[in-house]
Amino acid sequence: MLDLVTVRAGLAEHYDLAPSLDLAEATKDIYARMDRVVTPADWAIYAPYVVAINTLKKKRGAVILAHNYMTPDIYHGVADFVGDSLQLAIKAVEVEEDVIVQCGVHFMAETSKILNPAKTVLMPDMEAGCSLADSITAAGIEQMRAKYPGAPVVTYVNTTAEVKAASDICCTSSNAAQIVAAQDSDTVIMTPDKYLAQNVAQQVPGKRIVWWDGACIVHERYTAQDLIEFREWNPGTRIIAHPECPPDVVAEADFSGSTSGIISYVEREKPQKAMLVTECSMASNISDALPEVDFVGPCNMCPFMKKITLEKVLYSLHTMTTPVEVDKAVAEKAKLAVQRMIDLSKQLGI
Repeated sequence: MLDLVTVRAGLAEHYDLAPSLDLAEATKDIYARMDRVVTPADWAIYAPYVVAINTLKKKRGAVILAHNYMTPDIYHGVADFVGDSLQLAIKAVEVEEDVIVQCGVHFMAETSKILNPAKTVLMPDMEAGCSLADSITAAGIEQMRAKYPGAPVVTYVNTTAEVKAASDICCTSSNAAQIVAAQDSDTVIMTPDKYLAQNVAQQVPGKRIVWWDGACIVHERYTAQDLIEFREWNPGTRIIAHPECPPDVVAEADFSGSTSGIISYVEREKPQKAMLVTECSMASNISDALPEVDFVGPCNMCPFMKKITLEKVLYSLHTMTTPVEVDKAVAEKAKLAVQRMIDLSKQLGI
């Protein structure tokens, strides 16, 4: 566990991180990307960290990959590339820098390391885990294989390296239906998200999909009744749900898609009002680019994603901690499953 007292003391010896109106003014072009959701006072606090991080990553030869659920100060302020799990996995292979700072959760850093064994992959807070990833083990995969002999295992990237290594191919929420449809077997095992599997089953009726009993603590909290009541209170609102939500929630929504799919939908449709049924930083990160859209509705935060902060990112780059390591034998097997996903996605034009 990070000792924030030690972190702050260490950073104070090397950086002036006091709130600064001067740095806020000097970085107003960056602030313009988020001024709808970040106050000027908060930006004066964030600006010194943003300047320090952007300067230091050049010295370190580092690149910052940030998931769509990061807060706006990270998403717009210091990230070099942003996206969903699939986009970040692909970008991790493409970047030339020798150091990758993963702003997301631990399995994402593991994926970057699996794909780049010779590179240094830093995780700003090793406690940024994932309830969904924790719900499945390699032993669980073997249980499913024993129950459904010969069925291929399609595993969500929201899993540990050991689980990926025990699987045949990975998927993300953006390509799950296409990956499943491309499998030769009539029966396909999906792990660990039961709701994603059930939603994919609606899209791929030609396959018998069986699943592990796992779920995301953010998305499983939404209910269809929530959406029905919200429509009554806010008529005309476009409701957009992530496929990790229960099927009845997805059925009640106007559109369902991955985080990148949600962004593309809102950019294309530009509804007057939109409720994003997913982690709430999504709306914050895209709101400034879409001033004509009024983002309304509930906000369920991921406590794991929110462990990544500007302060921890700066400390990670400054001290080059904490490097993510994956056992070589496990990494080689896991890489096969991840690479199959990337290759098949490109082949299918996803």
